[in-house]
Amino acid sequence: MLELAAHAKINLGLEVTGKRPDGYHNLASVMQLVDLHDTLTFSPADDLRLSSDDSAMLAEGDNNLVLRAANLLRQTYSIGKGAHITLDKRIPTAAGLGGGSSDAATTLLGLSELWGLGLPPAELSHLGATLGSDVPFFFAGPTALVEGRGEQVTPLSPSPAFQAVLVSQPYNIPGKTRQLYASLAPEDLGDGSRTREVVAALQQGGDISSLPLFNSFERAAFQVFPGLDAVRRQMLDAGARNVHLSGSGPTLYALYPRSAGGEAQRLYETLAENGLRAYLVQNIR
Repeated sequence: MLELAAHAKINLGLEVTGKRPDGYHNLASVMQLVDLHDTLTFSPADDLRLSSDDSAMLAEGDNNLVLRAANLLRQTYSIGKGAHITLDKRIPTAAGLGGGSSDAATTLLGLSELWGLGLPPAELSHLGATLGSDVPFFFAGPTALVEGRGEQVTPLSPSPAFQAVLVSQPYNIPGKTRQLYASLAPEDLGDGSRTREVVAALQQGGDISSLPLFNSFERAAFQVFPGLDAVRRQMLDAGARNVHLSGSGPTLYALYPRSAGGEAQRLYETLAENGLRAYLVQNIR
């Protein structure tokens, strides 16, 4: 049996830079792994099957990204073996934290090892890009500049040690990402310069809580997710110095240097006591 962690990511800024001829959008973002994670275990089996403590994952059937990744690997390399995959789900779904993409990348890594394929990460990343725009990042983290559709990934030096308080309230919005992109206005778009400022600030090792963060989806997210702005205000009222959106949302987060750990802990405890779905996480370096 092989056990692997599939880590969540947050976006330290995200700029949508324009629409492509193929209908997708180009972006520029700094992505960062955090220690919140799902756990996947892989065991030999005659067929391919998935078990999970999250019934919603199982309800997706073959559309689940774990099974899609497994079937893609089998078909691409004509593998006749199976596997029993168990998914212990901890990352909120459809939350802007990349949980499904991380699970897919981890499945490709795990099955490559279980089936003795020995495929290099670059080859698996290329394969993973066909499953989702965020998937390639999870082969290159923990900190990386992501551009294009998500397939252009440039690893960066480790970010300064920080903690983040995440608040990820549950929403059920079909076609969430599509709605968010459709809600973008011209003034929401960037040219990548703000992301380059974030990269420069990270490389200088400055105060993580004062990064010049920007997210093209922020205005639209507060319209698409009912009550999200009230959540932001709750975080600020509870003492958050700053509140940012991860991905296309709805997860909001506040950053703290690890040296200010007590402040992050107090914010987390206050938000959890107020009934919000909060997480206290650290960046992976």
